Amino acid sequence: MTPPVASMKRDPRRSTVHLRPGPWSTVWAALVARFPRVGATAWLERIGRGRVLDGDGIPVTLQTPCRPGMRISYFREVPDEQAIPGAVAVLYHDEHLLVADKPPFLPVMPSGRYLEQTLLHRLLRQTGIAGLVPLHRIDRLTAGLVLFSVNPRTRAAYQALFRERRIGKRYLALAPALPALTFPRVHRSCLVRGEPFFRMVEAAGEPNSETRIEVLERGPDDWRYALYPVTGRKHQLRVHMAALGAPIRHDPWYPQLDAPRADDHANPLRLLAQCLEFVDPVSGRPCRFESQRAV
Repeated sequence: MTPPVASMKRDPRRSTVHLRPGPWSTVWAALVARFPRVGATAWLERIGRGRVLDGDGIPVTLQTPCRPGMRISYFREVPDEQAIPGAVAVLYHDEHLLVADKPPFLPVMPSGRYLEQTLLHRLLRQTGIAGLVPLHRIDRLTAGLVLFSVNPRTRAAYQALFRERRIGKRYLALAPALPALTFPRVHRSCLVRGEPFFRMVEAAGEPNSETRIEVLERGPDDWRYALYPVTGRKHQLRVHMAALGAPIRHDPWYPQLDAPRADDHANPLRLLAQCLEFVDPVSGRPCRFESQRAV
């Protein structure tokens, strides 16, 4: 069966789908088929409250026919969304760029069960800048710096910093001591999707990930490490540290997946996106931003 959706743009308040041909006579039926977890009753209620719109911004009805290519917008709703503690700090803001310092557990973008409790949504409320777009992302469990584009006209120039690896990234991590290894060192490996699907694993093959690792402080049990990712693979730092035998403290996914449980806000992952350095592509001046948080 062909799904009715070709693409979807995520937004803190509204998402958009384009309907494909299929055995659905109405928009309601197409949405139920595409989003079975939402359920027929929930879509019926959203349509009844005018929360589902056609391409002209007009609310659809239960009888609105499903036409191939039809654009449908709907307001996402997350029932019983739990509040995530911690304040978001704006460290810098000009006409092109915004630098945010996020707490742990807060996702950068809406997804799954997170809508209002996201970095983007909080910044929209704090700043009122409707055109904010994240230039990169960090894990939900990771705290620290995230850059946002403010101006669509210069967005591509800042995105190129990440694509062309012209931005220096420094993370801090607290993890077990590794007295048998020499530092600084570089860890390279081939990272692929594992099981469950949201975990990454090291596999045989050409390395596609690289991290430079230094030791900043040696304690009796834990050391404080500086991590410099050369590449930006999903969960790269967490996997690399676990592979060396020093999983980052309070990591629920690496090296082994803990049983599902609620976030332990008193014991966050001890990983911080601490510093970003680059030459501003618009002004040409060197920029360095540091998180106000500790690890």
